[in-house]
Amino acid sequence: MEVKQEAEWVEAQKIFTSVDLLAAAKQQLRFLDAVDKNRWLYEEPALGKAIYRYNACWLPLLAKHSESPLFEGLLAVPLDCEWIWHCHRLNPVRYNSDCLDLYGSNLDNSHVVSSIEGTCTRQTEEVWSRMYPDEPFHFDVSRALSPLGNSDQSVTVVEKCTKYDLVAAVKRQIPFTYQVSRPHMSHHVFLEEAVARYKGFLHLIKRNRERSIKAFCVPTYDIDLIWHTHQLHPVSYCKDLGALLGKILEHDDTDSDRTKGNKLDVGFSGTTKQWENTFGTRYWKAGGMYRGAAPSPVTSSHFTSNLSSKGTAQLKDYPGTIHLPQKKTVEVL
Repeated sequence: MEVKQEAEWVEAQKIFTSVDLLAAAKQQLRFLDAVDKNRWLYEEPALGKAIYRYNACWLPLLAKHSESPLFEGLLAVPLDCEWIWHCHRLNPVRYNSDCLDLYGSNLDNSHVVSSIEGTCTRQTEEVWSRMYPDEPFHFDVSRALSPLGNSDQSVTVVEKCTKYDLVAAVKRQIPFTYQVSRPHMSHHVFLEEAVARYKGFLHLIKRNRERSIKAFCVPTYDIDLIWHTHQLHPVSYCKDLGALLGKILEHDDTDSDRTKGNKLDVGFSGTTKQWENTFGTRYWKAGGMYRGAAPSPVTSSHFTSNLSSKGTAQLKDYPGTIHLPQKKTVEVL
């Protein structure tokens, strides 16, 4: 690293973020792991119900609590709503505009406790039950997944509802979870380096903006993890990036085509070259690169079969059921 390159790196590390990104990244990884253990949140019909609850229940409750606290203490968020909220915030420009259009302010997470923290939810549940007497605080998984459950047409009617495609947003985050679900990702030293590299990444974007250079900067997965972490704190992200760049930095995760010569490939090659020329260090990061597509998951039914009960569902009602061959016993003499 030459003197000029070292000076650039030192300058990059001066970038201020108003969030403890290291601690928040560890929490994000724990949350993604919790969601991945509840894979019904990835697919219909539960996904649609979760999106309905997010729009119809969680955002109005959060807006009301943000405007005037409903009680002392932190607001607890149900796991399903937190997952949809997570994906919505990862489009910071759209999330900010949706919040302003629907509720008049950027709804933050500063007074919210994550569903994975195991904090008492009694106060939030009491407020929730008063506001939504027909909708339980905790997601009714069995009812949402059961083909025999009553179809609730009201899920399509919400007074205030974002037009952002939250289903597509969720689908884009599922492969990201796989990419960062490796043990070393939560290691303290690895995350410390990731935070430093994220600041370096922002520095490149700042330099491009100063020089009026239009470039599609592509992060490695360690950097992207920290970038996601920052976005999950919407008010801080808008404030920090506004101070640094004069605008909210958009997070474009819609392109997943890694074919050589396409936008993602060209952008990554350009980012690599700029990084190595600017800082004099290697952009490629062991443990932070694309690890290939996620393998098809082995799924199991959420339900326990009770075929002897009158009126219960038959196996044909569950298209995902795996039928095992009949076990045969052979006696060896």
